[in-house]
Amino acid sequence: MIIVPEREIAGLISASDCFTAIEQVFASMAAKSAYNFPVIREAIGYADALYGFKSGFDRKSLALGLKSGGFWPKNMEKGLTNHQSTVFLFDADTGRCRAAVGGNLLTALRTAAASAVSIKYLARPDSKVIGMIGAGHQSTFQLRAALDQRPFEKVLGWNIVPEDLSRLEAVASEKGLPFEHVDLDRLGAEADVIITITSSFAPILKAAQVRPGTHLACMGTDTKGKQEVEAELLGTATVFTDEIAQSISIGEAQHAINAGLLAVEDIIEIGAVVNGSHRGRTSVDEVTLYDGTGVGLQDLAVASAVVDLAIAKGVAIEVDF
Repeated sequence: MIIVPEREIAGLISASDCFTAIEQVFASMAAKSAYNFPVIREAIGYADALYGFKSGFDRKSLALGLKSGGFWPKNMEKGLTNHQSTVFLFDADTGRCRAAVGGNLLTALRTAAASAVSIKYLARPDSKVIGMIGAGHQSTFQLRAALDQRPFEKVLGWNIVPEDLSRLEAVASEKGLPFEHVDLDRLGAEADVIITITSSFAPILKAAQVRPGTHLACMGTDTKGKQEVEAELLGTATVFTDEIAQSISIGEAQHAINAGLLAVEDIIEIGAVVNGSHRGRTSVDEVTLYDGTGVGLQDLAVASAVVDLAIAKGVAIEVDF
């Protein structure tokens, strides 16, 4: 069995590698060559933690396995990230455990890659202003990945704790872009692309604040009850997602579905756009929204890439198991 520790991940895989892996697995999902197994996610009744499993199988790449982990809200006090996870890969021919891979950085990278894929395929080509709602740990990964997809000229940011926006300002500065802290009305009025990456259980962005032609990547809602944008927004936008079953149960679409504002059959898999079986955006005025719930196949795709890189670079730890 191969072990790739968390400490090795940053030196092995790039954001570009993750983008390619996620793009390919979305295409495989839409072609029905890959499928996710039911998600288990529970409050364990200790340390206020949420813990669960995401798993699946890709018949094209033969990636088989699961990610185990969750959210420990008090970890920052211990000098640890709140999200903790490990990816386990299994040999599809024999069922033997092939690898255990640190999943913390990979989760951040694959989540950012997913929204970047949505921007590549759905945002207007002339998009110049990107708006960020949320400034937590994941937000910097989101912004870096997004800035590679369009010739953005300005970054706008809003966060419930304004001081945390310094994270995003630093990323914008790295790229030589101006950054402004704005209210939600101005962010919605000026941004061509909006990424929401919060842990909110109440809508932050209202439908009336979003102008025609905007592309939104809603990346924070991955649990029943969470909500980042007003349900009415999904009722008027063209909605895309990683997996429809998760979108309607634990994703942003759950609220619009429950309110009768969106029909399940109107939600489109982003992989269909990657494959070319759906045209994606149809006009410059269309509002497109990507509901990024995060699926196990994403974790398996990036973990598989890491294992291959670790072997090629001679840093894989092999143990008898």
